[in-house]
Amino acid sequence: MKIKKQHRKKKYLHKLNRKRMHNKQRSTGDVPCKTIKEAWDHKKSALRNLKEMGLANDPNTVIKIPSFKKEQLKKAKQMVNQDDSESEEEVVPRKPPKMEVVEKLEKEAKAPKERRFMLPKGQVEFITYLLDKYGNDYKAMARDKKNYYQETWKQLRAKVKTFMGIPKQYGEYLTARGLLDKELDEEEIKKAAKALVDDD
Repeated sequence: MKIKKQHRKKKYLHKLNRKRMHNKQRSTGDVPCKTIKEAWDHKKSALRNLKEMGLANDPNTVIKIPSFKKEQLKKAKQMVNQDDSESEEEVVPRKPPKMEVVEKLEKEAKAPKERRFMLPKGQVEFITYLLDKYGNDYKAMARDKKNYYQETWKQLRAKVKTFMGIPKQYGEYLTARGLLDKELDEEEIKKAAKALVDDD
């Protein structure tokens, strides 16, 4: 069995491009982050690149899980060396040369993200139909003949609240019904939604 496997490995396959396959195996993949991509030096290794940017290759080496045994030994050493004036010098970490990469990444992470969640067109049509017909009477909505999936009034109320939580779609609905005269920002639409929805 072992001899067969070895023989199979040595077979030349015409359909395989060995050079392309080797390059694919060697590559570490494409970096999707634009900030890291701009600062990346292809002449250096991945480990060195990340170290220069102030990023960690392995989080376990940077943020170590505290060992109970080591902590107890440290406390014991401190108790023994209380009389000694020699204190352990704290190692000050050196600032990485490409520190602006970390700052940019932190800024991107803290920036408010645009909400891209949108309800499907069919669901919006159904919700707007219910709102036009019944307003805030969710129990009447549940009895409607178009409620094919026999959703409860609580499920329908949750759907309406989700719809009202999407400023773009809800804003379009309000402007189409003449409830809004002008284009409003997200906060004003949310205020309008709170005024119309009963918090029961």
